[in-house]
Amino acid sequence: MALTDRFSPIARRRLAVFRGNPRARVSLWAFLALFVVSLGAELVANDTPLLVHYQGDWYAPLVVDYPDSEFGGFLPTPADYRDPYTREAIEADGWLLWPPIPFSYDTLDQALDHPAPSPPSARHWLGTDDQGRDVLARVIYGFRLSVVFALVLTAGSLALGVVIGGVQGYFGGKVDLIGQRLIEIWSGLPVLFLLIILASLVEPNLWWLLGIMLLFSWLGLVDVVRAEFLRARNLEYVRAAKAMGLPSRIIMRRHVLPNAMVATLTFIPFLFTGAITTLTALDFLGFGLPPGSPSLGELVAQGKNNLQAPWLGITAFLTLAVMLSLLVFIGEGLRDAFDPRHIQHATGSPHE
Repeated sequence: MALTDRFSPIARRRLAVFRGNPRARVSLWAFLALFVVSLGAELVANDTPLLVHYQGDWYAPLVVDYPDSEFGGFLPTPADYRDPYTREAIEADGWLLWPPIPFSYDTLDQALDHPAPSPPSARHWLGTDDQGRDVLARVIYGFRLSVVFALVLTAGSLALGVVIGGVQGYFGGKVDLIGQRLIEIWSGLPVLFLLIILASLVEPNLWWLLGIMLLFSWLGLVDVVRAEFLRARNLEYVRAAKAMGLPSRIIMRRHVLPNAMVATLTFIPFLFTGAITTLTALDFLGFGLPPGSPSLGELVAQGKNNLQAPWLGITAFLTLAVMLSLLVFIGEGLRDAFDPRHIQHATGSPHE
């Protein structure tokens, strides 16, 4: 039995509509492929070999920090596999298996043929930045960091937006009135300036930025969820559940929330892209992640500060353009998949 056979009829129709959109389908597979590659960034771009065979023994430097004395050295400190002496000692009685890109996001290449930033070459496929770090390695790590950050922020925003919007829409009255006035005040604040001020008051790191951005990112979901709860709370099956004495939390979770999530899910990809662009903007302005982090915004700043190295700006532009375009196309496919008009057109009957 196919996996889709376990889905409800409406879920199968939505999946059919999404599959019928070639642009959304290809974008989803392309984005997933890029994300999977970035998840294994340490296996693709690293200044530590994946495997070492020395004097008949096997070593996994990515998992274990071996001392320099293990490979014929004299120091008890972790081995530096890029050191010529260590490499020659290992290759004299074994071999090293390097990743396709033998540089991590923070590796400083001391053997550049050109002054940093150096142009693309066989050694550095996308060149280096002004500190001698491999641009492609930083793009791979930066892509993973941006996507994971956006995933966590989107999940937190979804939870807050659904809870707050659901409570306002279901109970209505004074709860909705007071909630709307507070949200109007909160949403009227200059978000980007507040993010810059708050980020400058504390030492920036991933979790601080996540918490600060979570204060504002849920606002866009509240109106959508609130409208769905306002509409659904007067439906007959909801009124019947109230008459039977079911608690409000159960009615909201079992009977109203599934309908509200239909509209909410179509909003997620656009919330996702907003999280990535905001993080990139903060990093570009210098109020984002700590210096040295694999940030796409920092790569954009590198391109602005080094106009004589056009590969930096071109790489940053193409990376962000491809990432955001794929997410927008996926969002369009989800929007069509949850639109009843497209479902009716794909199946030929609204009552199938």
